[in-house]
Amino acid sequence: MPALVYLHGLASSPRGRKVAVLTKRFSPDGWEVVAPDLNVPSFARLSFAAIVERARAAVVAARPAAVVGSSLGALAALAVADGEGPDGPPLLLIAPALGFGARWKEKLPQGDPLTLFHHGEERDLPIHRAFFLEMASVRAGEAPPPVPVAVVMGTDDASVPFDQVRGTWGAWEASGELVPGSRFHAVPGGDHGLVERGDAIEAALRGLLRRTATTRGTHEGAA
Repeated sequence: MPALVYLHGLASSPRGRKVAVLTKRFSPDGWEVVAPDLNVPSFARLSFAAIVERARAAVVAARPAAVVGSSLGALAALAVADGEGPDGPPLLLIAPALGFGARWKEKLPQGDPLTLFHHGEERDLPIHRAFFLEMASVRAGEAPPPVPVAVVMGTDDASVPFDQVRGTWGAWEASGELVPGSRFHAVPGGDHGLVERGDAIEAALRGLLRRTATTRGTHEGAA
């Protein structure tokens, strides 16, 4: 059974609505959606390094045809791709949290722990300040990934500014290192969740899978 690995965002879970979107649209064709829990070692003590290791283990075990990362999960997907290299699975990044840098910590309120609404638990939960300080030093996404990548981004995203992500994509293009077959998909009027825009997510992912299969098949034939 072909697999997709889905990496959820901050304060979410493997039971999130995007998992349901992917399962509904791809399971009839025989796809399995693998969604690891990235609240590690716990939400209260969340660690990006631990998130990446959990994500990497899921990718190694599933050997998916693609990795889908949402928001913070997109950064984890990029970090895993850097480790996997050019033979790793392609990436679909939904509303990726690109271009934040030090802004992860600049607007933090005082105190430790902080409180954040957890959409998976549907309640406020504590999270330690150290996570946001760690994120300020994360470099995932500063350079384009070594595999084909598609970004799906709503123009009305209130959490991750559209222009910020589009600017990072422009820098990737200008670097000359963006892998052929990569695409940026703007969703007019789309919000951060994009769960009501399942058609756009499905079309972007199917296009990415098709282009990757064609490109890699051509390269293997030439070899």
